[in-house]
Amino acid sequence: MSSLVARASNGLAGMMRKVGSAFDSMGKGLEITKYTEKLVPSTRFVAVDGMVPKISDKGAFVAPSAAVIGDVTIGKASSIWYGATVRGDVNTITIGDYTNIGDRAVVHVARIQGDFATSIGNNVTIGAGALIHAATLKDNCVVGESAQVLDGATVESNVIIAPAAIVTPGTMIPSGELWAGSPAKMIRVLTEDEIAAIPKQASETAALASMHAIEHSKSYEQVMEEEQVAENELYREVPVPKQTENPLGDVLGQGMPGRIFRSTLSHPEDIYKGQQPK
Repeated sequence: MSSLVARASNGLAGMMRKVGSAFDSMGKGLEITKYTEKLVPSTRFVAVDGMVPKISDKGAFVAPSAAVIGDVTIGKASSIWYGATVRGDVNTITIGDYTNIGDRAVVHVARIQGDFATSIGNNVTIGAGALIHAATLKDNCVVGESAQVLDGATVESNVIIAPAAIVTPGTMIPSGELWAGSPAKMIRVLTEDEIAAIPKQASETAALASMHAIEHSKSYEQVMEEEQVAENELYREVPVPKQTENPLGDVLGQGMPGRIFRSTLSHPEDIYKGQQPK
């Protein structure tokens, strides 16, 4: 009996799908302007083996197209920018406060070639397209665009790694130095101004991330309303003045400007006001 019911249910479901498809095809044929609605689900946060990313609720920003996967902890006012991937699937990743991971950058961990987690401190700037793989970065560091910091490397505080530099596995970079090249080598000692600029750059990026977070938090209705206001301001030839009350109040006994004036047509009894009886 149950198998008969199941076959009948499957048959009915198949028939309904065919009917729905027929109506959909008929609707498409009647359309004047073709329109395809696409639903792209957000995949910013992905759990692995029950490990869910932990994102600070104090100003952290993760762009819609970024991916944060597995055992990842992100501190306050830190930001993961568009297209970046932070993947803690086989080990842990810890990102401190006011740290930013640039567009298309990749932060990963290692277990096969060595049991290395990834730790990134506070006020760290990771440039666009950079790779941090199973490495440790202390506070106040800058990793330039497309640079790589590889397995087991340790970068002390107040260090700048130049764009496209490759810090080879196991390298130890002392505090206060500029490294560049492939493989990366020490170029010179950083100046006091360069060191002072590192946390300032991180703070400015955090402020920019806050602005992006506000934009992404807007509802569909808010976005459409702002678009309408912008369009009106763009195409309106003469700006419409805002309605403000006249500080002088009544004008010629006719009421406030901008309101319907009182006249003898609307109030005929006013004709006899002030006339002396004979």
